Amino acid sequence: MYKVLVADDEPIERQVVLKKITNFFPGQVEVFLAENGIEAVKVFREKGCEVALLDIAMPGMTGLDAAEEIRKEKPDCSIIFLTAFDDFGYAKKAIKVRALDYLLKPGSDEDIINALERAFYLCDKAKESADETPLYNAGNSGNDPAEEDVSSNTLVRDISEYIKEHYKEDIALQDVASVLGYSDVYFCKIFKQNFGRNFITYLNNYRIDRAKELLEDASINVKDVSTEAGYRDANYFTRVFKRIVGVTPTEYRMGALGQ
Repeated sequence: MYKVLVADDEPIERQVVLKKITNFFPGQVEVFLAENGIEAVKVFREKGCEVALLDIAMPGMTGLDAAEEIRKEKPDCSIIFLTAFDDFGYAKKAIKVRALDYLLKPGSDEDIINALERAFYLCDKAKESADETPLYNAGNSGNDPAEEDVSSNTLVRDISEYIKEHYKEDIALQDVASVLGYSDVYFCKIFKQNFGRNFITYLNNYRIDRAKELLEDASINVKDVSTEAGYRDANYFTRVFKRIVGVTPTEYRMGALGQ
């Protein structure tokens, strides 16, 4: 059972997010609500939450300030921002506290669920090895966006090529940004602008497309398909595959092969 904190000063927003989470992850999550940053930190401490879904503009203490407190106390907590503010300064601060994702309200179901699934996967990894190297890095300073003058075509090509070559690895947005020489903040912003979705959602869909191709080859074991598609955890792979495709990998293979 994953413990998830949802903090937003709008009651309706809290209930909408609560409903989405409980509907998509029935019996898997315990959700705790907070109406401002101060209460968010209090609930986090009392309940031992592993994932925090935070609004930014909240009275008393902002979501960014709450995230800093949470990060100090639990370095491996997965922090996701869901905010109405498409502001570069906010995004920069979000990356500074090593947020897993920065989503704009209302936030598509796909982006929210992809971010949470990734967060749950990281929770499992942290439990397996408490002494493992931190799952997040602080990111690189990279280039200031004001100094950048790169064409969208070049950017899309470079990102697409990197993902094509490395999707089997446990890559994160920060890894791609670093390799291509961009700051995490700038990369986060331009990725969404050019690909129409956030990085986690794009990567999941890319991997599942590769998995579907592999499943059509009966000589490849389903567990091996998981690894070849970039998922080290077979259960996580099955969960993501079924949500995106509508059936399990085994069921997809049977249909594809006419069994």
